[in-house]
Amino acid sequence: MLSMEKLHRQDVLFTLLLLIYSSSNLLLASGYTLPNKYFINCGSSSNATVDRRNFVGDVNSSSSYFSVRPSDDLKDGNPETGTSPLYQTARIFRKESSYEFRITENGIYVVRFHFYPFLTPTNLTAALFNVRVTGYSLLSNFRVQNRSNSPVIKEFAIPIEVGNFTIYFTPQKSSFAFVNAVEAFLAPEKFVSNESSHITPAGSDGNYRGLESQALHIIHRINVGGPKIPPNNDTLWRSWTPDDDYLLLPGSAKNSKASNNTPNYDPLVATNYSAPIDVYKTAKELNRSYSSSSSFFNVTWGFRMNKNSTYFVRVHFCDIISQDEDGIVFNFSIYSRFIELIYSYGPTTKIGNPFYKDYVVDSDDSSLMNISIGPRSDSPNKTAFLNGLEIMELITRESGSLPAPSKPKKTVIFVMVGCVVGVAFLLILLGVILKCRKANSVESGESSMLLYGGRYLSWITGTGRAVETSSVSSLNLGLKIPFSEILHATHRFDKKSMIGKGGFGKVYRGTLRDDKKVAVKRSQPGQRQGFAEFQAEINVLSKLRHRHLVSLIGYCDERHEMILVYEFMENGTLRDHLYNWNEDCTISTPRSQLSWEQRLEICIGSAWGLDYLHSDSGIIHRDVKSTNILLDENYVAKVADFGLSKSSGTDKTHVSTDVKGSAGYIDPEYFRCMQLTGKSDVYSFGVVLLEVLCARPAIKRSVPIEETNLAEWAMSWQKKGELEKIVDPFLVGKINPNSLRKFGETAEKCLRDSGAERPTMRDVLWDLKYALELQQATTLEEGYMDSTTYAFSYAFSEMPLLGVQSLPSSSFPQMEKDDVAREYDDGSDPTPSDVFSQLRITGAR
Repeated sequence: MLSMEKLHRQDVLFTLLLLIYSSSNLLLASGYTLPNKYFINCGSSSNATVDRRNFVGDVNSSSSYFSVRPSDDLKDGNPETGTSPLYQTARIFRKESSYEFRITENGIYVVRFHFYPFLTPTNLTAALFNVRVTGYSLLSNFRVQNRSNSPVIKEFAIPIEVGNFTIYFTPQKSSFAFVNAVEAFLAPEKFVSNESSHITPAGSDGNYRGLESQALHIIHRINVGGPKIPPNNDTLWRSWTPDDDYLLLPGSAKNSKASNNTPNYDPLVATNYSAPIDVYKTAKELNRSYSSSSSFFNVTWGFRMNKNSTYFVRVHFCDIISQDEDGIVFNFSIYSRFIELIYSYGPTTKIGNPFYKDYVVDSDDSSLMNISIGPRSDSPNKTAFLNGLEIMELITRESGSLPAPSKPKKTVIFVMVGCVVGVAFLLILLGVILKCRKANSVESGESSMLLYGGRYLSWITGTGRAVETSSVSSLNLGLKIPFSEILHATHRFDKKSMIGKGGFGKVYRGTLRDDKKVAVKRSQPGQRQGFAEFQAEINVLSKLRHRHLVSLIGYCDERHEMILVYEFMENGTLRDHLYNWNEDCTISTPRSQLSWEQRLEICIGSAWGLDYLHSDSGIIHRDVKSTNILLDENYVAKVADFGLSKSSGTDKTHVSTDVKGSAGYIDPEYFRCMQLTGKSDVYSFGVVLLEVLCARPAIKRSVPIEETNLAEWAMSWQKKGELEKIVDPFLVGKINPNSLRKFGETAEKCLRDSGAERPTMRDVLWDLKYALELQQATTLEEGYMDSTTYAFSYAFSEMPLLGVQSLPSSSFPQMEKDDVAREYDDGSDPTPSDVFSQLRITGAR
């Protein structure tokens, strides 16, 4: 514990730092004025004034600022009424041509291209071309495919040095390029943060540095809770679109608007160049009347992203909702594994002051970025809000090109003098304070954090290095595997050994020195992202043993590595055997050759594993889906991936926690109330049952809107009594109608909106076994079963009954823990017959 004297010293230090930091930023912000160059009216001999910008005609232009290489100009001979003069002419490029600008100041430049294919004998919609600048490819195989009343505007933020800056237009073979207008102007200081929090699908990954030297492609500018903002209402001529099309649950949020008190900018935190006042005057707020059961649910927006890409995300906040000085404290999350606390006020800011937060975000395998807000129980105002959102894709610098040097943009004498004096004073003050607290700091490694205007200022510990908040010292040391053994097993992580890639990292097939086949899951080397999942997986699986849970062989945490080693599952994931699909969920085709009996056996095995988790271990999986059900060489199902699992305890009805899971599988009650129960797993398992039956993903975006969500779509057919119309074509005519009826009823019960009305996993297990018996009766009568089914049925008919027949679900027989241990002692893997050797049910509820 720090003494009160030390705390006082820290407070003084923080205040001085903030003053110095704030003063320098204020001076820098005051030095920006709206630029008057470069704005080009392409293909025109006259200038055009549009939204306070003077676009210079480039035909026979004598401008000393830019030049254009030989090309053709084109004019719309019959423009539509009201068409902007910018879109009545265009420049046509039949071969690679360029605009060259003479840059006089270093910095980040906003570069915009305007494309409007007006009617002309030259069909502008047929143009196919690339656009690039030195070091970056901006547009590839670009085409304005359809003519509309609105232009297509492509916007970029590019670091540019003093000197010549060239934009190249390169037509594809047998085609041409065109452009109606070009903008290239210097952006304000801090238009892009040089350093931001780095977020991956697995969670936080420290800080990302060097953004000011990278180009960005603006993908989305969203005015959350408000109308469209055209360029003439924005300080930097940006366009902002409403958020409604991106809101996943429209009823979960409502629009809010500022009262008579206009939000007031604090130039130390945000300016009118950060976002126009119209963005901060409106917001989407939690609609607490959306759920009758609880006001604790998330509001989520979904944005389509490119795979294997990185994005700069700026999130705008302004508390126009609070009626008192307490403000609002709420959760902000990206994907489901990164959550940050947002305060609507800071030490020097007031309620109603705009501020923003920046993140660098890696895209995940789903090509969908989810951004959410949600209330907190410890906030005096249990709500949440969001005002604006910007998403920009980082553009990879072309190989062979030199990175942009980080030269100062502009020398402002009084700013530099102020900063030097401030830093000198700060160093003297630090020397005095650190001398007083040096001994204690070094020993304790104490660190501090100050929240400022929604931003965290972190302090390095007295030891001079970052403190890792978690350690692996509490993990099961008996499972540790040396890194050298991992290298041997995977042939030094040979690319040929890689069998998969997920949010945590890459998965490799390996063979230990005792010839045991294993799956090796490795986080990105040197990173500590996903440490919580890494630790949870070890803690859970090291304590559990069940034939329907994937076995953890060991782990490695040497050399800053996070590696998990599992038993190898020869037949991969359940999804692999149900359908082919592409990563953005737009196309999926059935591929399964699994019989209905085999699918039921897999569902039963998975249900048994989940029931063991719930009943014996008090653990909620929290990420049940078809990719987390693995199949061994005998198609025995085993539940995997416990990185998100949560202990429910034996004396709790639920666990209050932030929403995590996968789109399409998340329990809507958990989503609304943030209260996790075992019934949340039951809901997710109900979705898996429908995947097994229909051979399609939980979310499919290439179909009509009413068919996108598998659970909703399938249940609409179930309620009509026509579930057979949507089964996997491979199964048509092969399912006993009674078996299908029982299966459909089981899925329907799992997917009930209220968790209290859903069955337990033990009830589900009972009903699935009954559906299998109904199917096997038909199979035995018709005589078309295969050898696997026959072996299973024979073993089933010969096994002891354990004195359980036609009992209620709550009396379902459970395998004793000692029996489980004994079956593993011989080192053999269970066969399909073994899986059900203690299970016999001749009736259902």
